[in-house]
Amino acid sequence: MAVPRILITGGTGFVGTRVAALLASDGPRTDPPELRLLAHRARPEPLVAARVEVRAGSLTDPVSLRGVCDGVDTVLHLASQVGGDAGLCRAVNDAGTAALLAEAERAGVRRIVQLSTTAVYRDGRHLRAREGELPLGPTSATSVSRLAGERRVLAAGGLVVRPHLVYGPGDVWVVPALAEFLTELPHWVDGGRALMSVIGVDDLARVLAALALRASVPRGEVLHASRPDPVRARELITATAGALNLPLPAGEVTYAQAGAWRSTLDAPCWQRRLSLLARDHWYDTSRLWRLLGTVPGRSFAADFAAGADWYRGRLSGGRPAPVSGPTRTAVAARS
Repeated sequence: MAVPRILITGGTGFVGTRVAALLASDGPRTDPPELRLLAHRARPEPLVAARVEVRAGSLTDPVSLRGVCDGVDTVLHLASQVGGDAGLCRAVNDAGTAALLAEAERAGVRRIVQLSTTAVYRDGRHLRAREGELPLGPTSATSVSRLAGERRVLAAGGLVVRPHLVYGPGDVWVVPALAEFLTELPHWVDGGRALMSVIGVDDLARVLAALALRASVPRGEVLHASRPDPVRARELITATAGALNLPLPAGEVTYAQAGAWRSTLDAPCWQRRLSLLARDHWYDTSRLWRLLGTVPGRSFAADFAAGADWYRGRLSGGRPAPVSGPTRTAVAARS
């Protein structure tokens, strides 16, 4: 079998750093893949850089992408612009994806795996939703442009991977948003019974690395990527409070009462955050885990606890524990 040759975009970000490290590490394979990283501003970690070819380029500069896909079998497209103005989001997530796909087509690459997000769905109560069941309807500039890029990948026969809430060292949205939420609304919303799809960043990296190395993946399709079973909002909030030494919520309010908690000035942002953290967002991931023939090895509680020190360092005003690579995720943009 030929040695896999993989191009990774976003290989220095929150998820991409871990994917690149996994694929570049010594593992059980006798034919480790040949890796190429598209680097924009940041550079890969020394261990990764020593084992991969690094190409300088930017998704916003099509000329800089010339030749980046030559000799490649698979494009692992993990780069995205999260936050910033709408023009920049379009330039990276939509037009940049188009430029990358054009270069992949020119080079004859047909295997493309893209990391996206469930934020492309219309907001609402999502209960064990399968791929293709929910209406699309993103609202933020980030998610609108990511959906546009998704559509290009799917039209080209690529595979789109949509996680929901991703936690772990380097996360600057999920747990920080929960901590702020607990401070502003220190009560259980509907008893914390909402079901949420979550996945640790290391498990998500293993999923993406495994897909990149498979002999074949679904073409022109979407896969949800979260832990096989959802967690209750109460479990996620309890884990967050324990990691950050925060008091647990006291008493209970209804979802409607929580919706009126903030002034009308920032009501849209509050309603979106409330929905994400207190309403069912459970996505069926059975297709993904059947395809890979595996599931995460640790419980949610054990997996979350492994990153507690990093969260304490980052959110308590101290120095965070080290994490590989820079994090590009903006706190408010996930919605």
